[in-house]
Amino acid sequence: MGYWNREFECMTEENLIKVQEEKLRDMVKRVYFAVPFYNNKMKELGIVPEDITGIDDLSKLPFTYKQDLRDNYPFGMFAVPMTDIVRIHATSGTTGKQTVVGYTKKDLDTWAEVMARTLTCAGADKNSFIHIAYGYGLFTGGLGVHYGAEKIGATVIPVSGGNTSRQLQIMRDFGSTILACTPSYAMYLSEEMENSGIKKSDLKLKAGVFGAEPWSESMRSEIEERLGIIALDIYGLSEIIGPGVASECECKCGLHIASDHFIPEIIDPDTQKALPPGSIGELVFTTVSKEGLPLLRYRTRDISSLDYRRCDCGRTSVRMSKVLGRTDDMIIIRGVNVFPSQIESVLLGFGDTTPNYIMIIERKDNLDILEVDVEMTQELFSDQVREIEDIENRIRREIMNVLGINATVKLVEPRSIARSEGKAKRVIDKRNI
Repeated sequence: MGYWNREFECMTEENLIKVQEEKLRDMVKRVYFAVPFYNNKMKELGIVPEDITGIDDLSKLPFTYKQDLRDNYPFGMFAVPMTDIVRIHATSGTTGKQTVVGYTKKDLDTWAEVMARTLTCAGADKNSFIHIAYGYGLFTGGLGVHYGAEKIGATVIPVSGGNTSRQLQIMRDFGSTILACTPSYAMYLSEEMENSGIKKSDLKLKAGVFGAEPWSESMRSEIEERLGIIALDIYGLSEIIGPGVASECECKCGLHIASDHFIPEIIDPDTQKALPPGSIGELVFTTVSKEGLPLLRYRTRDISSLDYRRCDCGRTSVRMSKVLGRTDDMIIIRGVNVFPSQIESVLLGFGDTTPNYIMIIERKDNLDILEVDVEMTQELFSDQVREIEDIENRIRREIMNVLGINATVKLVEPRSIARSEGKAKRVIDKRNI
């Protein structure tokens, strides 16, 4: 497999640092003068843009948190006038308020560039048929892959999610060669192939780029065997740019970060101090190329490590390990970021239930299943079954409205959910990931 942009993917460490430092100095000046939030933060720390001369000065800069984006909702963190913003995406927030991201035309070009690198890692070229089964819309997955594929000159098949039988028909009839979706959906597709009598030899698939949720090496092996492809992990966050922040190559020894655009750090989440290469800690990004929503030291809450050694594929870009966990209580269900507090906010609107609940997540037929058990009040417990079912349905619909995912809701007896003297256990994750 080749490179999309050999100059930047294989540049020397010395040249990469020069590129990063030049962009960093420019970015710090821009946010200092254009974003009141960063102007205030830097003044609080006694920093002016001239204090930041190189990578070693990153630790002087303030961190950015997801909550900062919520506090400045919707456009308060943007660094350019709205007339320069040509695209808006958003992700769900912990209490229903979305995290909003904006892109200039140059940002979209950067996004297409890093996604072109990602797809090239999977062997994509202008002869490829790229089958995109990520969702389109405010979610960054579908459109991110879409524009990267178009930049390569590949043929894009923008199927989006759902309608699995049609997905399989299109894959077979159109000759899809690269599949882009969540890993759990790739597994589901493979099982439906078997049920439909479709053999992997009936398809032309060669590779898959799978992200938006955690997955194991055993799941990778099963996907590769069932579909007859090479299955690669990709990583991205809407706040940073979307998919394309990092991706595996055929060596499968870490995800190559587009480090000429996103400067990574690993910090101790407790002390907030930077850790040396190879250490496990929280992944932090500074987005030195972005114009619309440039972020200083954004704390992803993802646990990972960084490897600065040259990869056997020839790329010199820093590699991150697969995400090992989270430092907060966020969980990912079917590619959607979910916080227990979101469930809590839904339940507060229902007077017939108590604040005691538990989320149970399982993976059945390789798809994530969410069940929410909620304690009834004593008054409701003695009521009619029909009314209980009505409340369950109302809660289910509201969870769908807030989170965008279906859940099974069960009202359970008062005091049947275990209590804790410490932090309440709200999530039981039975997925083997």
